[in-house]
Amino acid sequence: MAQLPAGYVPLIQALSRWLRPAPRPIPEPLWQQACRDIPWLQGLPADRLDALRTLATRFLHEKTISPLGDLVLRDEDIVLLAAVCCLPLLGLGEAGLRGWSQLILYPDAFRVQRSHVDAAGVLHEWDDELIGESWDSGPLILSWADIRADLQAPFDGYCAVHEMAHKIDALDGAIDGTPPLPRAWQREWAGDFQRAYDAFCVQVDAGEELLIDPYAAEAPEEFFAVVTEYHFSAPDVLAEALPTVAAHLRRFYGEPPARQLPSG
Repeated sequence: MAQLPAGYVPLIQALSRWLRPAPRPIPEPLWQQACRDIPWLQGLPADRLDALRTLATRFLHEKTISPLGDLVLRDEDIVLLAAVCCLPLLGLGEAGLRGWSQLILYPDAFRVQRSHVDAAGVLHEWDDELIGESWDSGPLILSWADIRADLQAPFDGYCAVHEMAHKIDALDGAIDGTPPLPRAWQREWAGDFQRAYDAFCVQVDAGEELLIDPYAAEAPEEFFAVVTEYHFSAPDVLAEALPTVAAHLRRFYGEPPARQLPSG
């Protein structure tokens, strides 16, 4: 077959998408179960729930979910995972799913080995216990036990969307706490977030009692991921502690879901 000119690449991509099997719809009982089990969904208006279902359907079509150890996932667990992961993508749409293909799920927190060479050339090695990790262009890694714990205490400021925030952050090619945005908004966001982050770090270093998890001071990208958790799970706290940051996140993610207690 003769090589097609470069101008045909969009046509080839469109043809490839057309030939790909359509995503299998999420059965209605499973979707309704997810809506009952995820408190952050219960305050979403109907149009955003519909959009979330479309994203979750695409997620299940494109991503491989790999449970480790003796973890066994039911169909309703898999739908719940997809819905939680897609919750922060309501403003981005399917573009937010780009760049990775696998969700690895540990039964519980997991350990990884770290290493660092300091300025003197000395190698330091240690073990970290993690509840989630996001690799640049690699898998998303989560702890099933911690997802369940977040769902049991949904308004305490912790939410499984933390690692998805890192995936969103990486969409523009740099994990730096600034997701892909129009240029003017990107400059405004970067300035506001940097000032908020610097002030937050000063407060953490001074040992002040804070409304936001001090882990947000680890790095600008962790600041973005932590405040994303608060946007969905404790938006009132975020608005009180970091009003400028909260306003940017409402613009980026949409209004946070209204707080409602889990049904059933």
